[in-house]
Amino acid sequence: MYVLVIGGGKVGYYLAWTLVEEGYEVLVIERNPATASRISERLGAIVMQGDGAESTILDAAGASRADVVIASTGDDEDNLIVCQVAKRKFNVGRVIARVNNPKNELLFKRLGIDATVSQTNVLLHLIEQRLNIDGLTHLMTLRHAEIEIVEARVSAQSPLVGRTLADIRLPPECVFSAITRGEHVVVPTGQTMIEAGDEIIAVTRTESEGALRKLLMGV
Repeated sequence: MYVLVIGGGKVGYYLAWTLVEEGYEVLVIERNPATASRISERLGAIVMQGDGAESTILDAAGASRADVVIASTGDDEDNLIVCQVAKRKFNVGRVIARVNNPKNELLFKRLGIDATVSQTNVLLHLIEQRLNIDGLTHLMTLRHAEIEIVEARVSAQSPLVGRTLADIRLPPECVFSAITRGEHVVVPTGQTMIEAGDEIIAVTRTESEGALRKLLMGV
């Protein structure tokens, strides 16, 4: 597998180093000559000096045969341009972008970037899972849609307690996927009755999270 890493800063350097250790064919494209020289000294001849957002540089780097292009610079605009050029001009099968400003993540996804990595959002999700700030633990965000997989415990104050799913009106586009009850996992049906202490795994649209939280927490 041939991987192009655009941006040889700390993120790009350690990513390239790890990929090389795993046996992948890697080429780093770095704009700054001094940084490119340091990478070459440490990792060998796997670096090209140039602007990875330029199609001529990507062409010279063999983007047309790349399996993956990873844009890891500290500039979101550059990362977006790199991924779009790689996707549209060189038909790269998978493009991945580092997103420095989490507000740009949805835009990247809407513009066809296969995967995005936001360090800010990763840290936020870790904090949420650890502290359970809003009563919902975010397990996963599905790509190309504002859909979340969340987990929450049903409180004794929840209006759902003692009612079957068939009798419950859930928020729009919200589905209970599984219920953990003690040591047992229940695949819910319309006849499943909700009990206090149930741990619910639900699929919901982002805008319905607040309504779902009120139902499960009873607040």
